Amino acid sequence: MAAPRGAAVAVAPPPGRCAYFVERKRRFCKMVPARGRRFCGEHGGHEEEDTRKRIPCPLDPKHTYLSISDFSTVYEDQLQKHLKKCNSREKPKPVYFAQDINAGLKGATELPEEQISISTLSKEELENLIRKLRKASNGIKSVLKDQILSHQALEEALNDPKNGDAAFKHLKQQASLLGNMERLNLLGPGRCFVEFGAGRGKLSHWVDIALQGAENVHFLLVERETTRFKVDGKHRKNSFERLQVDIQHLYLNKVPVLVQSKLPVIGIGKHVCGAATDLALRCLVETYANFSDKEGPAPKRVKTDGTSLTSNNSPDETRSKCVTENPSPVTGIVIALCCHHRCDWKHYVGQEFFTTAGLGPVEFNYFKRMTSWATCGMREAATKASTTSIKDKEQSSEAEVFDQEHGSDECNLHGLQGLLTTEERKQIGRLCKLLIDHGRIEYLQHRGYEALLQHYTDLSISLENVLLTAVPCQSLLSPATA
Repeated sequence: MAAPRGAAVAVAPPPGRCAYFVERKRRFCKMVPARGRRFCGEHGGHEEEDTRKRIPCPLDPKHTYLSISDFSTVYEDQLQKHLKKCNSREKPKPVYFAQDINAGLKGATELPEEQISISTLSKEELENLIRKLRKASNGIKSVLKDQILSHQALEEALNDPKNGDAAFKHLKQQASLLGNMERLNLLGPGRCFVEFGAGRGKLSHWVDIALQGAENVHFLLVERETTRFKVDGKHRKNSFERLQVDIQHLYLNKVPVLVQSKLPVIGIGKHVCGAATDLALRCLVETYANFSDKEGPAPKRVKTDGTSLTSNNSPDETRSKCVTENPSPVTGIVIALCCHHRCDWKHYVGQEFFTTAGLGPVEFNYFKRMTSWATCGMREAATKASTTSIKDKEQSSEAEVFDQEHGSDECNLHGLQGLLTTEERKQIGRLCKLLIDHGRIEYLQHRGYEALLQHYTDLSISLENVLLTAVPCQSLLSPATA
């Protein structure tokens, strides 16, 4: 190739380095060629004596699979060999994968984003939408009970001065989640915990710590993406299993440990984002509810102390809504809710509640966008949180919530024509969240669960501080455990 221009530029590559001159960077390639070669694998086409042709990988032209010197191309005569081991190849589906089994309505489609932008609404249309919201919310208890608890398993970590503010906030949330599980008698031997959106697996880790000495306890960590810095190394190896699958396609009935053990299942999650909550609920109480009918005897029930009947509804009101006759093998659900603006009508489990209230997918899409109003006025704190150095996925999740909500056009005062004050917008945003969550509560109640919403942490710890809990109705517990 042509010699580099400019007297200040080296005219020869450093010893042991690729002889290809990168014109844009005005220097030679720094990669190491194979022994006996002048050029690295990426620039092997310039090797005078090498006539083999390199082509981009057809599965992923930008991947970095081959080796340190092979970035995005592969020898054409070795393509088939590469395709068999390429990281971007389609991998075999696990036995518990079932396409769209928890997806909800088949054929339902979301409205295009440009049709649901609130900024396009006229003043009259927005006022009509808010009237519908208030009418549908009439009768729903808007003040949730505080269930801000803690657990001794995290006492040492909470008092460790090495933990910074971000770590402390997450520990406080995890402690309250464990405290609420203990309050519902869900912490004990002989059960399987399924953590949805597990990430690094911190919540399951602390449940494991709280259950030290308990026998026959299993954990299934559901996460669709590969995760770095997992805490699995601290777990009991024989009781933890990761399921790398989207919740939308998770068929719990086929997970080997559940098929073999027939253990009661407890679904847990910390900040299960948007539609993932609906997918998880359907996975547990619809898909897995048929387990006892198809796979043998139902797992043993876990009795609760009934203390969960003190929030949104009275005991009589709650029990009157428990209409399911066949008990589910799922004996508890404890999920911290998050990211309502990422909900999806197709997957939403509260469609029946919405339609009964005279609402549909159009209103749902507006309401989910308006949930971001609940945190308007906190943009400065959000910006600070989103720019803080984040060391793990768990910490980044809340920063992502802030960025999504506060960076949204829906949190922009322009376009509302001075119709609402900031405080009114915040109140409407909270009402939208409550309406969406209440649809989830009714969905669970109609399937035999005492389901409630409560605050599990303070707003200073997390803006997403609502916890959904559900246990089987007392009347549906088996006589052996009642």
